[in-house]
Amino acid sequence: MRPFEGIRVIDVTHVLAGPFATYQLAVLGADVIKVEHPDDPDQSRGTGTDKALNRRHMGTSFLTQASNKRSITLDLKDAGDREILKKLVATADVFVENYRPGAFEAIGLGYDVLSAINPRLIYASFSAFGQGGPRREQTAYDHLIQATSGIMAMTGTKDVHPVKFGAPAIDYATGTTGAFALATALFQRERTGRGQRIDMAMLDVAMVLMGSHVTGYLRNGVHPKPHGNRHNHATNGAYETKDGLVMLGASNLRQQRRLWTVLGRPDMIKRTNDEREEDHAREVALLEEIMVTRTADEWEEFLQARHVPAVRVRTMREAIADPQMASRGIIHRHDKVPGMDGGFGVPVTAFTFAHGGARVDTPPPTLGQHNEEIFAELGIGQRRKAG
Repeated sequence: MRPFEGIRVIDVTHVLAGPFATYQLAVLGADVIKVEHPDDPDQSRGTGTDKALNRRHMGTSFLTQASNKRSITLDLKDAGDREILKKLVATADVFVENYRPGAFEAIGLGYDVLSAINPRLIYASFSAFGQGGPRREQTAYDHLIQATSGIMAMTGTKDVHPVKFGAPAIDYATGTTGAFALATALFQRERTGRGQRIDMAMLDVAMVLMGSHVTGYLRNGVHPKPHGNRHNHATNGAYETKDGLVMLGASNLRQQRRLWTVLGRPDMIKRTNDEREEDHAREVALLEEIMVTRTADEWEEFLQARHVPAVRVRTMREAIADPQMASRGIIHRHDKVPGMDGGFGVPVTAFTFAHGGARVDTPPPTLGQHNEEIFAELGIGQRRKAG
């Protein structure tokens, strides 16, 4: 039995952070019902690397986080459809939305209304800046939060910055944090019997992702500087080899001692981190000279065998082809999906359980695929055809 079997989640979210949070519960057993407007579906259905799928409202951005979900279409500006949603809420454990703060209150679907229908309901709102504060009504995506949080300013090189992350990491971190918040509220409800109101802000998550830098600034007023692929310790960073980059991770004093020993330069071993910082330039110059004497693969094999953290910098293709990935089971392959030519793979969860862990059971749904099924469960006749 998976952790969230028997838990019903009403997912009125779009794009990435909210849908990813509910996806994490879905692969862990929850019955997640995705609610979309019949004529204006989740934006992610139209985005991704396959334009043909985008046109069919099955873009890869949507496929990433929609397995195990059921899909219905409702127009929440319509009074009749709002009543259907309320009937659904009465059967649910969790309700998640990620629209502009105040939008659901304005149409009579706020926390006070829905918790009156179902006092055990956990109602989660995801937004850019949170449900309160002067930025409350402002909207943003991942890259805007990167810009406003300060995380872009500390990313890049000395000469080229600010630089945005390559992946929408704040979105995924918000989704993961949101799944943790939902799981926490469900656990709390087991003890109290009461529902909960969750306020998830992407900006808050971004600040947590910079935790040690935030603390450092608040203590000393020191702004974190962009270091590119290097670190304030020379033995921690990327170096050119004969055929590519190797990222060294001789981070602590013990590891740097081991690195300099295996490189045949025990004279470079430092006793303190202050000494390492003072000799940074000389260490970098020496490592640049040494690292070009072998290939990236040779260095990785040589240093890892001697317990010095080091890896070749890989592309996405190389990372996914690594046998380590197959051994972890983090990727699920959908080989046959109704109405779709060819298969695809999706990430599942970033952890494993000895038993009752995450599992993908069903492929991502087409728009409104489960209208008839779910409306019948509610004792309601079919209202519209699937999208």
